[in-house]
Amino acid sequence: MTTTAKPAERLDDPAIQRFLATKEVVVLATLQPDGAPLAMPMWFLPDGDAIVMVSVAGLRKVANLQRDSRVSVVAEAGTRGAQIKNVIVQGRAEILSDGPERRALAERLLQRYHPDLERLWGARSMPADRVMFRIRPTRVRSRGV
Repeated sequence: MTTTAKPAERLDDPAIQRFLATKEVVVLATLQPDGAPLAMPMWFLPDGDAIVMVSVAGLRKVANLQRDSRVSVVAEAGTRGAQIKNVIVQGRAEILSDGPERRALAERLLQRYHPDLERLWGARSMPADRVMFRIRPTRVRSRGV
């Protein structure tokens, strides 16, 4: 019996991008110093073949990313059987330095989460104590999208 390997999935697949566009929050998991996972809900920006997020400098998840860039991200919908849809991303996070690209991504985040992010930031620009990071996938899996 021969089996056909499933082609590798990509984050920029149109069906995956459509699914992610419907999600307000995903779950980000980072690795703690002892190897235990730390999972938390996060706002996010689908960005083609990557996911962008922002957090506050000094928080545990940011320290985890700075020490070990490996992460997992899960977006899901549905509760039973065939209704369940999800996208699971394993990858590495890279901290983005200030510059035109980061400012453009911050503007897109502000548009996506308007007016809540503006209210949280207290302005239309990202506060200096924020850390923006991009997650580049090493593996993408989806179900039902």
